[in-house]
Amino acid sequence: MSGTCQLLGKQMSFGKSVSHSHRRTNRTWKPNVQRKRYWLPSERRYVRLTLSTKAIKTVDRRGIESVVAELRRRGVKV
Repeated sequence: MSGTCQLLGKQMSFGKSVSHSHRRTNRTWKPNVQRKRYWLPSERRYVRLTLSTKAIKTVDRRGIESVVAELRRRGVKV
């Protein structure tokens, strides 16, 4: 699950590429997933999360403490 966002769950999506002659072939769209390191002040350590760019904005808005608490409620090891 390396290409999956830990916070939002975004994954690779599938579809068709359509050429000029309208011939269809399979293709995939990969999410923009980054490995990002955050300082967790309550535990005095860094945590490394795999997040999509939209999830990075969510962490900036809500704060890392809130996001880590939600991940732990879901059972994700942080």
